[in-house]
Amino acid sequence: MSYFDQLVRATQGQQLFDYQPTGQVQRCQCGQAVFFNNSRCLRCGAELGYQPLQGRLFSLEPTPDADDLWYLQKDIEQPKRRYRRCGNLTAPAACNWLVNHDSPSHFCLACVLNETIPDLSLNENAELWHETEVAKRRLVAQLLMLGLPVIPRSADPQQGLGFNFLRQQPGAEPVMTGHMDGIITLDIDEADPAHRERVRQNMHEPYRTLLGHFRHESGHYYWDRLVRDTHWLEPCRVLFGDDRQDYQKALERHYRDGPPADWKDHFISSYAATHPWEDWAETWAHYLHMTDTLNAALDFGLQIDTLALQTDPFDSSQLSAHKHSEDDRQRFLAFINRWVQLSSVLNVLARSMGQADIYPFVLTIDSMRKLYLVHSVVASAGQAAN
Repeated sequence: MSYFDQLVRATQGQQLFDYQPTGQVQRCQCGQAVFFNNSRCLRCGAELGYQPLQGRLFSLEPTPDADDLWYLQKDIEQPKRRYRRCGNLTAPAACNWLVNHDSPSHFCLACVLNETIPDLSLNENAELWHETEVAKRRLVAQLLMLGLPVIPRSADPQQGLGFNFLRQQPGAEPVMTGHMDGIITLDIDEADPAHRERVRQNMHEPYRTLLGHFRHESGHYYWDRLVRDTHWLEPCRVLFGDDRQDYQKALERHYRDGPPADWKDHFISSYAATHPWEDWAETWAHYLHMTDTLNAALDFGLQIDTLALQTDPFDSSQLSAHKHSEDDRQRFLAFINRWVQLSSVLNVLARSMGQADIYPFVLTIDSMRKLYLVHSVVASAGQAAN
């Protein structure tokens, strides 16, 4: 059963015998709650490691024959698999992921994607890189759970995924966050909350986060991998528009004139109105926001159907542009309608603390249809991987 199907069934209150939390909250061997980024239990001192292919955090026990090899606590496989800690565990990245003991790389599935890291001899770069890696690991963990291909450039120089983490230096060319030919470049100043907030206000954005950057740019990467040269291209052009229009001119028009007056009726954000590629990437990022946040809520035992807030649900007739089974449509509708409920409550809770809305967006029928197409592409890729 796919990750998405488990997620939907859990939102409907169906307890699945094989449903497992996916990294949000789990238990150490001593019973203490441990979380995605933990590398050691604060109660008993046990070493912890994240196994990315299982999507779970485990207590570790040392092997008797090597100081740098570890078993997973309660591993029922025989013989037990042995693991190494990621080579970035003691670096500023503080990576808690595990590496198969016979891997040729010292780095885990997330860290091996790095093509360039910041110059750590410069002030503040270590802290900014740390925050950047925390967000990147959350992205990569989610991509793996969705069954999407995550292949480093070292294994596939043509289609692999890579990251350049850079910081602008005085007198040098500006560092532009973006994607090109499989490489996602990120200005690590975006890991500084004060810098990010200044940019957000200058750009008149309702939402700007480090994880949001990663999710958006990964959308561009997966457009190239899953849409551009596939049967999904024409359906995407129907909903998102013709991607062959001049991208640079579209950017110039957006920054000169702003979005069209009716953008809220057709796009999930004002930036999505810039060009079909940006519409896809924004919609992709929101799909990742939704699935991860719903999953976290379920991991903590929150039952969406018990929320007192009632909203007007989307229905199957509004998905008429899609040729899928009624069962598939209903699963997606269960997902999106529960997201509307949950995000509305999260916004009210944030306001109660004097904070801005966690999800400051309104979903329209057009945006919902685009999300459904993104979901269909992701689900198809996940099925192909299995």
